[in-house]
Amino acid sequence: MATAVHCLYCFETLAAHLDDREGMTLKEIEESYGEYLKELEDASSSNKAESLEKRIPALQRVAGSNSSESSSSSSPASGSTMSLATETAATSTESLPEPDTEVITESPLFVTWNTVSPRTGNTSLRGCIGTFESQELGEGLASYAITSAIHDMRFDPISKRELPSLEVAVTLLTNFEDCDDAMDWEIGTHGLRISFTDRGRRYGATYLPDVALEQGWTKEETLVSLMRKAGWAGRKDKWQSVDLKVVRYQGKKKSLQYPEYKRWRDWEDARDEGEA
Repeated sequence: MATAVHCLYCFETLAAHLDDREGMTLKEIEESYGEYLKELEDASSSNKAESLEKRIPALQRVAGSNSSESSSSSSPASGSTMSLATETAATSTESLPEPDTEVITESPLFVTWNTVSPRTGNTSLRGCIGTFESQELGEGLASYAITSAIHDMRFDPISKRELPSLEVAVTLLTNFEDCDDAMDWEIGTHGLRISFTDRGRRYGATYLPDVALEQGWTKEETLVSLMRKAGWAGRKDKWQSVDLKVVRYQGKKKSLQYPEYKRWRDWEDARDEGEA
């Protein structure tokens, strides 16, 4: 599936393009991000351990006081109190992201840029372009990160000042299957790729797996919308008279917002300065 590293790489590629500098490679980011997560985990564990060390004397005093006041108790307060503290320390890094372990080196892919509302957190599409041809990820992600940001004809090119408001989503496409009919797919599971001919003109378009679910569409609404996207101007109630060829597929998607990229990038810059 797509990973946080893939998303960081797209942000890094676009930021480097807009800054007219050389960006880090996918392999370099994989190595850097692994070290970044390790340092975050070590720091979290250290902070929790330090906090526990500071709390232990007070906890022991409370335990001793409770023990002296209830010397006949069969369940000393010190036992339950120290057990709670130990469990808290043991789960201290559960909220940290884990390094991604699944290795995919090439795949059909799409890169989507969204604008994130600072008020509501809602997202709106800013650019989305991809390919159904399998790509080596280092080359494919870099190429389509720029193409979807700069050359999606539905939108103006993304500018440097927009970066802090952006979210990137990477979708790696899998499990392509010909549908038995236009309804042979599931909302929220499958993306669709349609092709058809009407009045001598050929049409084609695609929706990624999350589109229909996010829009709240039925299957029929999704298909009609997709035909409109392809440029078909026929009557809505006549869509079933068109001989649609439908291919369904699945997509392993990962999203990441700019602040997450910025935190990692600042850490990487600080590390570089420390090594200089």
